Amino acid sequence: MKLIMKTEFDNLRLNPAHQFETDSNGDKQVVKIYANDLLIAKKVKLKKSIRYFGVNGYQQYLTDEEQTN
Repeated sequence: MKLIMKTEFDNLRLNPAHQFETDSNGDKQVVKIYANDLLIAKKVKLKKSIRYFGVNGYQQYLTDEEQTN
């Protein structure tokens, strides 16, 4: 997985064709986004640090409004 922008992560999360789950453990929170049961992106929040990750080729899952930017 590689780092992606927050706007790209939000685009993937808000897509109704994708599912997401949240897991919290103490100070760490992880949000995973799935497309057809395949993990395509995740957000890791640890204290005040937030990182967004996407799999190679995650761009194919973005909706058209994000791809035009």
